[in-house]
Amino acid sequence: MNRKILMLAAIMAAAPGFAAGASVYKWTDDSGVTHFGDRQPNGASAEIVNVRTGKSSGGQASRVSPQQQVQEIQERQQAEARQRQETAQEEALRKQREANCATARSNLEVIESNARIRVEENGEMRYLTPEEIEEQRKQFEEIAAENCGPMEERTEQQ
Repeated sequence: MNRKILMLAAIMAAAPGFAAGASVYKWTDDSGVTHFGDRQPNGASAEIVNVRTGKSSGGQASRVSPQQQVQEIQERQQAEARQRQETAQEEALRKQREANCATARSNLEVIESNARIRVEENGEMRYLTPEEIEEQRKQFEEIAAENCGPMEERTEQQ
């Protein structure tokens, strides 16, 4: 009697392992009736059902190959790297625009303070004429207008 109980307990302990190893397929026929079976149906797409949870895998019975999975992961990583690079480029452009804006505004303040502006040319110092100062003012105003406004305005102008 002990042997029978021991044998029955061993079989019951092994049964879930056998069930987990088997594939169960779920498919719907042309009439709309849902079927379950241990073999994939011919000519119909089927989902693999997890016996332990009762949930379908969500995918088709023909699984994606490991090479395709690796390729999809690499493509996703490349897309993320491109996105990070674009974000870094946008950040660098924004910082450059802020620096250009600050420099242009600072130069405009100097020009508007009616100060005499001295420059070095060919190793010699000289003062700018009023016409040269006005020309510099226009250049700095253009730089400020281009770099101090929102980024969207700049892209629309180009």
